[in-house]
Amino acid sequence: MNNKLFIFSAPSGSGKTTIVKQILKDFPNLEFSISACSRNAREGEIHGKDYHFFSIDEFKQKIANNEFIEWEEVYKDHFYGTLKSEVERIWEKGNHVVFDVDVVGGVNIKKQFPDNSLAFFIEAPSIKILEERLRNRGTETEEQIQKRINKAAEELKYAQKFDRIIINDNLERAVEETKKHINEFIRR
Repeated sequence: MNNKLFIFSAPSGSGKTTIVKQILKDFPNLEFSISACSRNAREGEIHGKDYHFFSIDEFKQKIANNEFIEWEEVYKDHFYGTLKSEVERIWEKGNHVVFDVDVVGGVNIKKQFPDNSLAFFIEAPSIKILEERLRNRGTETEEQIQKRINKAAEELKYAQKFDRIIINDNLERAVEETKKHINEFIRR
């Protein structure tokens, strides 16, 4: 089987995770790669399901042991990465891998798997709408929201490095467009 990877990146609040969850429901042969991080779990998040939660020291040890396909210090002492063992686990089952990663991680994964990966950049229609979505989530402080908005402006500069840009101004349409691209790529 030709193992494929589907990479989803976006600024926080673009709707990336919502799109990924719908895609996973609609494609039984796609499986989510659970990212690793060094932050605390948010309410309702489960270790090994939402993320692999590690302390900063544990994360750094895994970096030293070369256990990641890619990793990044997104904010000071906030590490995120993709464990090699996750991709191997999914491919051994005969499934395709789905990544929900930050833009640098997405670009790095695409570089390592240029021929069998399809990278999506999910964009909100505007920074103003992005800010509204972040506020409506109610999960971050004002300082965190401002940090994410500032980061979003930087992240938008990466959009052209992705294979497909999906503007999420209508969730149903964004999901359908994404599904069309996935189907075409699997059939290749």
